[in-house]
Amino acid sequence: MRRFSSSSSTTTTTDEADTSPSVDDASFKAPEFEINRRRNFAIISHPDAGKTTLTEKLLLFGGAIQDAGAVKARADQRKATSDWMEIEKARGISVTSTVLSFEYNLMRAGAAAGAPPFHLNLLDTPGHQDFSEDTYRTLAAADNCVMLIDAAKGIEDRTRKLFEVCKMRELPIFTFTNKMDRPSMSPFEIIDQLEKEFNLECCPMNWPIGDGESFQGVLDRATSEVHLFTRGDRRKKLTANVVALDDPALPEIIGETLYLKLLEDIETLDALISPPDHDRIMTGDQVKTQPGPR
Repeated sequence: MRRFSSSSSTTTTTDEADTSPSVDDASFKAPEFEINRRRNFAIISHPDAGKTTLTEKLLLFGGAIQDAGAVKARADQRKATSDWMEIEKARGISVTSTVLSFEYNLMRAGAAAGAPPFHLNLLDTPGHQDFSEDTYRTLAAADNCVMLIDAAKGIEDRTRKLFEVCKMRELPIFTFTNKMDRPSMSPFEIIDQLEKEFNLECCPMNWPIGDGESFQGVLDRATSEVHLFTRGDRRKKLTANVVALDDPALPEIIGETLYLKLLEDIETLDALISPPDHDRIMTGDQVKTQPGPR
Protein backbone atom coordinates (compact mmCIF):
# COMPACT_ATOMS: atom_id res chain seq x y z
CA MET A 1 0.00 0.00 0.00
CA ARG A 2 1.30 3.46 -0.89
CA ARG A 3 0.98 5.88 2.04
CA PHE A 4 1.41 9.65 1.93
CA SER A 5 2.66 11.85 4.77
CA SER A 6 2.94 15.60 4.49
CA SER A 7 4.41 18.53 6.41
CA SER A 8 4.72 22.24 5.78
CA SER A 9 7.98 21.80 3.87
CA THR A 10 8.18 18.31 2.37
CA THR A 11 6.04 15.50 1.12
CA THR A 12 7.36 11.91 1.20
CA THR A 13 5.98 8.59 0.09
CA THR A 14 6.72 5.08 1.34
CA ASP A 15 5.84 1.65 0.06
CA GLU A 16 4.66 -0.83 2.66
CA ALA A 17 3.08 -4.23 2.47
CA ASP A 18 -0.65 -4.03 2.94
CA THR A 19 -1.42 -6.20 5.97
CA SER A 20 -4.70 -4.54 6.96
CA PRO A 21 -7.96 -6.43 6.37
CA SER A 22 -9.89 -5.63 3.22
CA VAL A 23 -12.94 -3.38 3.56
CA ASP A 24 -14.88 -6.33 2.18
CA ASP A 25 -13.67 -8.59 5.00
CA ALA A 26 -16.73 -10.37 6.43
CA SER A 27 -15.47 -9.79 9.99
CA PHE A 28 -16.33 -6.09 9.61
CA LYS A 29 -19.94 -6.73 8.61
CA ALA A 30 -22.85 -7.00 11.00
CA PRO A 31 -25.05 -10.10 10.60
CA GLU A 32 -27.70 -9.57 7.96
CA PHE A 33 -30.60 -10.17 10.36
CA GLU A 34 -29.22 -7.46 12.70
CA ILE A 35 -29.12 -4.97 9.83
CA ASN A 36 -32.65 -5.81 8.72
CA ARG A 37 -34.21 -5.38 12.15
CA ARG A 38 -32.73 -1.93 12.80
CA ARG A 39 -34.63 1.31 12.15
CA ASN A 40 -33.29 4.84 12.65
CA PHE A 41 -35.99 7.49 12.83
CA ALA A 42 -35.69 11.17 13.67
CA ILE A 43 -38.32 13.42 15.23
CA ILE A 44 -38.43 16.92 13.74
CA SER A 45 -40.56 20.00 14.35
CA HIS A 46 -40.65 23.66 15.26
CA PRO A 47 -39.42 24.44 18.81
CA ASP A 48 -41.84 23.59 21.63
CA ALA A 49 -44.12 21.43 19.46
CA GLY A 50 -43.47 18.50 21.80
CA LYS A 51 -40.62 16.44 20.28
CA THR A 52 -38.99 15.46 23.55
CA THR A 53 -42.36 14.73 25.17
CA LEU A 54 -43.23 12.43 22.24
CA THR A 55 -39.83 10.77 22.62
CA GLU A 56 -40.60 10.01 26.26
CA LYS A 57 -43.96 8.49 25.32
CA LEU A 58 -42.38 6.28 22.65
CA LEU A 59 -39.83 5.06 25.20
CA LEU A 60 -42.62 4.48 27.72
CA PHE A 61 -44.83 2.46 25.35
CA GLY A 62 -41.78 0.70 23.93
CA GLY A 63 -41.01 -0.59 27.43
CA ALA A 64 -37.65 1.19 27.69
CA ILE A 65 -38.72 3.28 30.70
CA GLN A 66 -41.45 2.90 33.32
CA ASP A 67 -42.02 6.56 34.10
CA ALA A 68 -42.10 9.26 31.40
CA GLY A 69 -40.07 12.35 32.28
CA ALA A 70 -41.10 15.96 31.71
CA VAL A 71 -39.29 18.67 29.74
CA LYS A 72 -39.97 21.20 32.50
CA ALA A 73 -40.20 18.92 35.49
CA ARG A 74 -41.51 19.82 38.92
CA ALA A 75 -39.69 18.69 42.04
CA ASP A 76 -41.66 15.42 42.10
CA GLN A 77 -40.96 14.62 38.44
CA ARG A 78 -37.86 13.34 36.75
CA LYS A 79 -36.35 15.09 33.75
CA ALA A 80 -36.77 13.87 30.18
CA THR A 81 -34.44 10.99 29.28
CA SER A 82 -33.04 12.75 26.20
CA ASP A 83 -32.38 16.06 27.98
CA TRP A 84 -29.21 15.01 29.79
CA MET A 85 -27.18 18.26 29.69
CA GLU A 86 -27.60 20.72 32.55
CA ILE A 87 -28.52 23.56 30.15
CA GLU A 88 -31.27 21.37 28.67
CA LYS A 89 -32.66 20.56 32.10
CA ALA A 90 -32.52 24.21 33.18
CA ARG A 91 -34.00 25.77 30.02
CA GLY A 92 -36.39 22.98 29.02
CA ILE A 93 -35.07 22.77 25.44
CA SER A 94 -32.93 20.30 23.49
CA VAL A 95 -29.60 21.76 22.36
CA THR A 96 -28.05 18.58 20.96
CA SER A 97 -29.33 15.46 19.25
CA THR A 98 -29.78 12.35 21.37
CA VAL A 99 -29.96 8.72 20.26
CA LEU A 100 -32.20 6.48 22.36
CA SER A 101 -32.32 2.76 21.53
CA PHE A 102 -34.84 0.14 22.52
CA GLU A 103 -36.27 -3.19 21.35
CA TYR A 104 -39.86 -3.34 20.16
CA ASN A 105 -42.04 -6.27 19.09
CA LEU A 106 -44.13 -4.97 16.21
CA MET A 107 -47.43 -6.80 15.98
CA ARG A 108 -48.24 -6.94 12.28
CA ALA A 109 -50.16 -9.14 9.87
CA GLY A 110 -48.04 -11.88 8.35
CA ALA A 111 -45.24 -11.60 10.93
CA ALA A 112 -43.51 -14.92 11.52
CA ALA A 113 -44.01 -16.53 14.91
CA GLY A 114 -40.99 -15.90 17.12
CA ALA A 115 -39.62 -13.17 14.83
CA PRO A 116 -36.96 -11.06 16.58
CA PRO A 117 -38.03 -7.61 17.80
CA PHE A 118 -37.06 -4.49 15.91
CA HIS A 119 -34.15 -2.50 17.30
CA LEU A 120 -35.27 1.14 17.15
CA ASN A 121 -32.83 4.04 17.28
CA LEU A 122 -34.87 7.11 18.11
CA LEU A 123 -33.15 10.39 17.18
CA ASP A 124 -34.40 13.34 19.23
CA THR A 125 -33.23 16.50 17.43
CA PRO A 126 -33.04 20.15 18.56
CA GLY A 127 -35.80 22.35 17.16
CA HIS A 128 -34.20 25.77 17.74
CA GLN A 129 -32.46 27.38 14.78
CA ASP A 130 -29.29 28.03 16.81
CA PHE A 131 -28.64 24.29 16.91
CA SER A 132 -29.84 23.41 13.39
CA GLU A 133 -26.48 22.09 12.13
CA ASP A 134 -26.71 19.26 14.63
CA THR A 135 -30.18 18.43 13.35
CA TYR A 136 -29.04 18.38 9.71
CA ARG A 137 -26.18 15.99 10.54
CA THR A 138 -28.57 13.71 12.42
CA LEU A 139 -30.99 13.52 9.50
CA ALA A 140 -28.18 12.10 7.37
CA ALA A 141 -28.33 8.96 9.56
CA ALA A 142 -32.14 8.62 9.56
CA ASP A 143 -34.09 6.00 7.61
CA ASN A 144 -37.33 7.96 8.07
CA CYS A 145 -38.67 10.79 10.18
CA VAL A 146 -41.65 11.77 12.31
CA MET A 147 -42.76 15.33 11.62
CA LEU A 148 -44.53 16.80 14.63
CA ILE A 149 -47.24 19.43 14.07
CA ASP A 150 -48.78 21.57 16.82
CA ALA A 151 -52.53 21.15 16.26
CA ALA A 152 -53.25 24.73 17.33
CA LYS A 153 -50.56 26.39 15.17
CA GLY A 154 -50.24 24.15 12.12
CA ILE A 155 -47.06 24.24 10.04
CA GLU A 156 -44.38 26.59 11.44
CA ASP A 157 -41.12 28.02 10.07
CA ARG A 158 -38.64 25.43 11.35
CA THR A 159 -40.94 22.61 10.28
CA ARG A 160 -40.83 23.96 6.73
CA LYS A 161 -37.03 24.07 6.67
CA LEU A 162 -36.60 20.60 8.15
CA PHE A 163 -39.18 19.16 5.77
CA GLU A 164 -37.12 20.48 2.84
CA VAL A 165 -34.09 18.57 4.12
CA CYS A 166 -36.10 15.35 4.52
CA LYS A 167 -37.68 15.79 1.08
CA MET A 168 -34.28 16.31 -0.51
CA ARG A 169 -33.13 12.98 0.95
CA GLU A 170 -36.43 11.28 -0.06
CA LEU A 171 -37.04 10.09 3.48
CA PRO A 172 -40.38 8.49 4.35
CA ILE A 173 -42.25 11.00 6.52
CA PHE A 174 -44.87 10.25 9.15
CA THR A 175 -46.81 13.17 10.58
CA PHE A 176 -48.07 13.31 14.15
CA THR A 177 -50.47 16.14 15.03
CA ASN A 178 -49.83 16.89 18.69
CA LYS A 179 -51.85 18.57 21.46
CA MET A 180 -55.32 17.62 20.25
CA ASP A 181 -56.48 17.88 23.87
CA ARG A 182 -56.09 21.66 23.52
CA PRO A 183 -58.16 23.97 21.28
CA SER A 184 -57.01 23.02 17.78
CA MET A 185 -57.36 23.63 14.09
CA SER A 186 -59.68 21.34 12.14
CA PRO A 187 -57.83 18.18 11.04
CA PHE A 188 -59.01 18.92 7.50
CA GLU A 189 -57.29 22.34 7.73
CA ILE A 190 -54.04 20.70 8.80
CA ILE A 191 -54.23 18.19 5.95
CA ASP A 192 -54.92 21.03 3.51
CA GLN A 193 -51.86 22.91 4.81
CA LEU A 194 -49.61 19.86 4.44
CA GLU A 195 -50.77 19.09 0.92
CA LYS A 196 -50.62 22.67 -0.39
CA GLU A 197 -47.33 23.77 1.21
CA PHE A 198 -45.39 20.52 0.84
CA ASN A 199 -46.96 19.20 -2.35
CA LEU A 200 -47.61 15.74 -0.98
CA GLU A 201 -50.58 13.49 -0.41
CA CYS A 202 -51.82 12.85 3.13
CA CYS A 203 -53.24 9.55 4.27
CA PRO A 204 -54.82 9.82 7.75
CA MET A 205 -54.46 6.51 9.58
CA ASN A 206 -56.21 7.74 12.74
CA TRP A 207 -58.84 10.45 13.03
CA PRO A 208 -59.43 12.71 16.06
CA ILE A 209 -62.79 12.93 17.80
CA GLY A 210 -63.24 16.48 19.08
CA ASP A 211 -60.51 18.76 20.40
CA GLY A 212 -59.66 20.70 23.55
CA GLU A 213 -61.92 19.88 26.47
CA SER A 214 -64.22 17.88 24.16
CA PHE A 215 -61.41 15.64 22.84
CA GLN A 216 -62.63 12.05 23.22
CA GLY A 217 -59.95 10.01 21.46
CA VAL A 218 -59.10 8.78 17.97
CA LEU A 219 -60.57 6.42 15.42
CA ASP A 220 -58.25 3.77 13.98
CA ARG A 221 -59.43 3.75 10.36
CA ALA A 222 -57.84 0.37 9.61
CA THR A 223 -59.71 -1.49 12.37
CA SER A 224 -62.77 0.81 12.80
CA GLU A 225 -62.04 0.99 16.52
CA VAL A 226 -62.21 4.06 18.72
CA HIS A 227 -59.39 4.48 21.24
CA LEU A 228 -60.85 6.61 24.01
CA PHE A 229 -58.77 9.35 25.62
CA THR A 230 -58.43 9.29 29.39
CA ARG A 231 -57.13 12.30 31.27
CA GLY A 232 -54.77 11.19 33.99
CA ASP A 233 -51.11 10.81 34.91
CA ARG A 234 -49.30 11.43 31.63
CA ARG A 235 -46.12 9.92 33.05
CA LYS A 236 -47.58 6.42 33.24
CA LYS A 237 -48.64 3.89 30.62
CA LEU A 238 -52.41 3.55 30.73
CA THR A 239 -54.48 0.67 29.41
CA ALA A 240 -56.36 1.80 26.31
CA ASN A 241 -60.14 1.71 26.41
CA VAL A 242 -61.17 0.55 22.94
CA VAL A 243 -64.73 0.61 21.56
CA ALA A 244 -65.86 -0.62 18.14
CA LEU A 245 -67.25 2.03 15.82
CA ASP A 246 -70.49 0.06 15.46
CA ASP A 247 -70.91 -0.42 19.22
CA PRO A 248 -74.40 0.87 20.15
CA ALA A 249 -72.94 2.44 23.28
CA LEU A 250 -70.47 4.67 21.39
CA PRO A 251 -72.88 7.63 20.78
CA GLU A 252 -73.52 7.82 24.51
CA ILE A 253 -69.83 7.47 25.38
CA ILE A 254 -68.54 10.28 23.14
CA GLY A 255 -71.77 12.26 22.78
CA GLU A 256 -74.33 12.24 19.98
CA THR A 257 -72.98 15.41 18.33
CA LEU A 258 -69.39 14.14 18.11
CA TYR A 259 -70.61 10.72 16.97
CA LEU A 260 -72.55 12.18 14.04
CA LYS A 261 -69.60 14.44 13.17
CA LEU A 262 -67.31 11.38 13.22
CA LEU A 263 -69.57 9.48 10.80
CA GLU A 264 -69.65 12.51 8.49
CA ASP A 265 -65.85 12.80 8.60
CA ILE A 266 -65.44 9.08 7.83
CA GLU A 267 -67.67 9.40 4.78
CA THR A 268 -65.62 12.37 3.54
CA LEU A 269 -62.29 10.60 4.12
CA ASP A 270 -63.42 7.42 2.36
CA ALA A 271 -64.57 9.44 -0.64
CA LEU A 272 -61.61 11.81 -0.99
CA ILE A 273 -58.51 10.22 0.57
CA SER A 274 -56.44 7.63 -1.30
CA PRO A 275 -55.42 4.45 0.56
CA PRO A 276 -51.79 4.05 1.71
CA ASP A 277 -49.34 3.40 -1.11
CA HIS A 278 -46.15 1.79 0.25
CA ASP A 279 -43.97 2.82 -2.70
CA ARG A 280 -45.04 6.48 -2.49
CA ILE A 281 -44.60 6.50 1.29
CA MET A 282 -41.05 5.19 0.94
CA THR A 283 -40.12 8.06 -1.40
CA GLY A 284 -41.82 10.70 0.76
CA ASP A 285 -44.55 11.52 -1.77
CA GLN A 286 -47.33 10.28 0.49
CA VAL A 287 -47.38 10.83 4.25
CA LYS A 288 -49.31 8.97 6.93
CA THR A 289 -50.87 11.28 9.52
CA GLN A 290 -51.75 10.53 13.13
CA PRO A 291 -53.40 12.83 15.72
CA GLY A 292 -53.04 12.64 19.48
CA PRO A 293 -52.92 14.53 22.80
CA ARG A 294 -49.78 16.08 24.24
